[in-house]
Amino acid sequence: MTIQTVHRFFAGAFLAAALAPSAMAEPGGEVMLAPVATEEFIDDAETAQVWNDASYDALIGALQGLADHGLEPSHYHLAALEASRTDLAERDRLATDAWMSAAAHMLYGKLDPVSVEPDWTAARREGDLAAVLAYALESGTVPTSLDQLAPIQPGYRLLKAELAALRLQERGTITRVSEGPALKPGMSGPRIGELQARLIELGLLEAGAAMAQQMDAPTVEALETFQAAHGLDPDGVAGASTLRALNHGVAERIEQVRVNMERWRWLPGDLGQKHLRANVAAFEVTAYDHGEPQRTHLTIVGKTYRRTPVFSDRIEYIVFNPWWETPASLARADKLPLFQKDPGAVARLGFQVLDRSGHIVDPATIDWKTVSAANFPYRLRQAPGPQNALGQVKIMFPNPHNVYLHDTPTRGLFAERQRAFSSGCLRTQYPIDLSEWLLTDTPGWDRAAIDKAVASGKETRADLVQPIPVHILYFTAVNDGAGGIRYLDDFYQRDDAVLSGLDKLPQ
Repeated sequence: MTIQTVHRFFAGAFLAAALAPSAMAEPGGEVMLAPVATEEFIDDAETAQVWNDASYDALIGALQGLADHGLEPSHYHLAALEASRTDLAERDRLATDAWMSAAAHMLYGKLDPVSVEPDWTAARREGDLAAVLAYALESGTVPTSLDQLAPIQPGYRLLKAELAALRLQERGTITRVSEGPALKPGMSGPRIGELQARLIELGLLEAGAAMAQQMDAPTVEALETFQAAHGLDPDGVAGASTLRALNHGVAERIEQVRVNMERWRWLPGDLGQKHLRANVAAFEVTAYDHGEPQRTHLTIVGKTYRRTPVFSDRIEYIVFNPWWETPASLARADKLPLFQKDPGAVARLGFQVLDRSGHIVDPATIDWKTVSAANFPYRLRQAPGPQNALGQVKIMFPNPHNVYLHDTPTRGLFAERQRAFSSGCLRTQYPIDLSEWLLTDTPGWDRAAIDKAVASGKETRADLVQPIPVHILYFTAVNDGAGGIRYLDDFYQRDDAVLSGLDKLPQ
């Protein structure tokens, strides 16, 4: 069986048409999850009985171990397998079907990433599942055959360890802070007591503080520590985002870890020897070389109604002092209202107006109040300069979303902890330094050449000698740099769709 055959039936979510229950139900009523691949494997087997007693028992143990990876063992015929030991033909079909579907979910992810991230383009990991199963049955390695298909990335292994630790803690007490107005320094009352009790449970405040029900200095300090650890503004005020983070109990954290383990399963095993990872949820871009982080840059991402898409591509070139070709949607939605209110902003901000034929139009001749967004007849370009929306650098990986990394003239926004202020692109702090790293292997583009190009004020393009992969991701549970996990706010609210898919029974 080819990997293409296996991939067709297993990549991500089950294909509804190919896996309709009416076409997959066994005589006993058990729905087959991968009927074609299962039948092909059994037909190709050089033995009348594929699963002997030892391998059958080992499979059941391996399926139970899927819980360690955030998958639900009962989704893979576990109860039917326990009840089907004596019907040898049926147990062969059920066991092969269970292993094939579980293995595919370990290798590719249970969900098709496009079903929850429509812009997803990252390559999948590859493997010949039929060959892996045949070897496991022959060598007696069925117990570890599913585990070996898990991602090898350190981030995945860290989440797997965190999942195990959280399940040990699951019986602990969680005090929930009641909903209501933001809790601020100097306030008092029962909700402050709930906040203090939660901070005590987290080991951030001394026991007994909750009795006072006062938002005193130790409470504010403990809250600021919590906020900093969770990527929130450490302002000592328990607003909506902070309360949401505080009220995440162990069960919610388990779900968050499971979601992010699934996201790792969607990614290729090799992200690139030298590559960038932009984690939208963390508001940062990190450069990696040989799997090790080299430098991290704070990043501004898309607003909640102009979300930065999640996809993979390759950086091909960098432009210093770029012109900004204003996307038509932004020209209509953002710039037209500005120019209608203040026509002088066109020249003051360095914009050039072109008609549909590409000819430059004198903005002084345009009555902006008569121009409508529905029939916007112009193209806008912003010249290089201190007002340019792209700043001094744009890092290009041409894609249909028109998303790239770039500088910004509004650098004060990097001081914010939650930085969802852009129209979808990634505004990156210290992009000249990042450009230097990206151009390290490109002849003629050392730091002196970069500085000279920037100082010229003229648009200058630098083509990378070798394209560098860039992965724009959305992880809400990440390595904290000290061997633990940092939980991030799901401000785009993308986790629930993944969790729903993980918890959904096969149809």
